[in-house]
Amino acid sequence: MTAPAVPRRLLPLLTAEQIGELKPELADVIEYRKSGLSLNHIVGCPLDCAYCVRHLFDNFTMKTPKRLMSDEAAVSALLAHPYFRPHTTPLQLFNRATDPMLPVVKPHLFAVLQQLDDRGLTNHVLVITRWRVSAKDCAVLNSFRNLRLTILVTHSGIDHPKIEPVNSAYAADSLRMLYEHAERYRTVLYWRPIVPGLNDSDEHIERARELSLHAHATVFTGLFFREEIKAYYEANGIPEPYDGTARRKIMPELAEQRILDAFEQAQLGGEPWGTLFRKTSCGVAYAHGEADYNGHYGVRELCSICPPKQIALCAKAWVRPDLAEVTREARALGAIGTVEVNDRAIVVEGLDEPPRYFLQHGFGYQCHDRDKPHHYRQHGRAPIGWEAENGLDTP
Repeated sequence: MTAPAVPRRLLPLLTAEQIGELKPELADVIEYRKSGLSLNHIVGCPLDCAYCVRHLFDNFTMKTPKRLMSDEAAVSALLAHPYFRPHTTPLQLFNRATDPMLPVVKPHLFAVLQQLDDRGLTNHVLVITRWRVSAKDCAVLNSFRNLRLTILVTHSGIDHPKIEPVNSAYAADSLRMLYEHAERYRTVLYWRPIVPGLNDSDEHIERARELSLHAHATVFTGLFFREEIKAYYEANGIPEPYDGTARRKIMPELAEQRILDAFEQAQLGGEPWGTLFRKTSCGVAYAHGEADYNGHYGVRELCSICPPKQIALCAKAWVRPDLAEVTREARALGAIGTVEVNDRAIVVEGLDEPPRYFLQHGFGYQCHDRDKPHHYRQHGRAPIGWEAENGLDTP
């Protein structure tokens, strides 16, 4: 297939003055997140999901997508970023401030993908959407020859109009469409956010089970509930799902266990499920027949639901890095204190998330902050709704 045509009507560019009024984090179009170096030079979304991370950037009221720069300039900035490594660094496109499959955004998504693919890059590229995907879109997505492309379809089944006004049927239809036409890309059911009492009923779980059969992998996860999102809930009379907020996703133990019980029943002869994972990169790697690029194999209890063949693949690729080499790289990034490499992760002090992710993706080994430990069995989630092994609430 020939390269996608340049969109006839480009999204309007924000002026320098308008960009100056944005929160600095939003004006910076590149952010390193756990699942990849994230490019977000288009901001604005009309979908109004109450729990959206756009609350964190003070742009939830921006409903009309606009550009901060051209696609060409954005790609150049991405490739010149100090944390970008060709063929290694996982990438994410338009996952912070808009939906990439909105009709006015989609041509820009395709243009960015084409520019990356034309350079022969084989990096993982993650595209997350809850909007409509057509057969024509699938043909374009199949046209990219080099990128390891994954489309993650967010589906929650939430039907509360103030929390998620977008009909979940759109995402369900898109998932089926993508899976049916997949050739060079892979598609993942992104079952999120799961909130107890809201979308974890037997009916919701059954709906997700059926959808999981139309994906190369299924990833389930909980809710980001930060102070900014809590304030929006309060201002709009939306029932708050938790008493408190947390910096990590909230996925209570009992909610997870309900899902795992249903999954286990299928394994024992019940209705079949698709392959289920706790972490995004695990599902993406499995869909492409590769080992997890985030090194989650070190957190061994994460693997309890993974297929034996995938566990073997991750085990073979998982190599404990040399302490001296890790220390040199961590120090160069600004780490202080003792650098440790244990059987689960690299442990550092004084590094924010981006440099930790840089180390993690470079070594294929988890990298944790000593001051923000990952508690056993919580899988890096918030402590809300979990108990420690001694039966007490986790700290």
